[in-house]
Amino acid sequence: MINTINETDFQFPKQKSVYKGKVREVYNIDDQLLVMIASDRLSAFDVIMPRQIPYKGQILNQIATKMMKETEDLVPNWLIANPDENVSVGHLCDPFKVEMVIRGYLSGHAAREYKAGKRMLCGVAMPEGLKENDAFPEPIITPSTKADNGEHDEDISREDILAKGIVSEEDYLILEDYTRKLFQRGTEIAAKRGLILVDTKYEFGKTKDGKIVLIDEIHTPDSSRYFYAEGYEERQAAGEKQKQLSKEFVRQWLIENGFQGKEGQVIPEMSDEKISEISDRYIELFEQITGDTFIKGDTSNVLVRIEKNVTEFLNS
Repeated sequence: MINTINETDFQFPKQKSVYKGKVREVYNIDDQLLVMIASDRLSAFDVIMPRQIPYKGQILNQIATKMMKETEDLVPNWLIANPDENVSVGHLCDPFKVEMVIRGYLSGHAAREYKAGKRMLCGVAMPEGLKENDAFPEPIITPSTKADNGEHDEDISREDILAKGIVSEEDYLILEDYTRKLFQRGTEIAAKRGLILVDTKYEFGKTKDGKIVLIDEIHTPDSSRYFYAEGYEERQAAGEKQKQLSKEFVRQWLIENGFQGKEGQVIPEMSDEKISEISDRYIELFEQITGDTFIKGDTSNVLVRIEKNVTEFLNS
């Protein structure tokens, strides 16, 4: 029996509060540390699906951890330790209220906007004559607002971010610089694994001493889209769909079954077979992007396991 993590309700030593996001639950420890637990919840179109995906939290947590370690020479990050397969512990940060989305290719949301006739996305011009999944001449940054739980993230331009005072110009320039550096490194890491990093999002926060650091996840299938490099050019030339590794396959299945997160729409039922298929796809991405074999954590008493490992770490 595979037990999944839907939600947690821990009381850790010196715990001050807990924030529950769409996928992660973040515990404030003594206003010094954050304990971030990656659940197995699945979110699409900013809606949490009724059923969880086995091992998804572990996969996201372990990819993000590996990628943070592979980029920490470029951009400082919040991470301190991983006391459990599903857990990251890091510095308490004040998060910026924007997600830094960067796109190397006309895919996903950008492609849907382009198909609708739009040539500006978040104040950035998209050239004429592109077809879906073509590369942009150079990557474009298309930020979105960081929505509160249950609300939709919304596109926003750099100009609006500065005009509304969401981020200062001095800080925003750093966010843009870090975003481009991380995307370049992510592109290089993906290429070594036979993948193309198509688009991704990064989140940043400020530590108590005012340092801007990378937080949350990085280069995971929830935050990023990947194509297989082999056959990419041939598929584009033939007008075929790209072979991809990302959460997009979940979104496409939902769209085909009449759900895009809009009012009045009903979430289609996911069968055991569909849940298993999604889990297998997440494992495939883990192994493809990290080059490591995925080792399934012991889920027999998963909540007990997490509580024990985190408590021992905090007490040490």
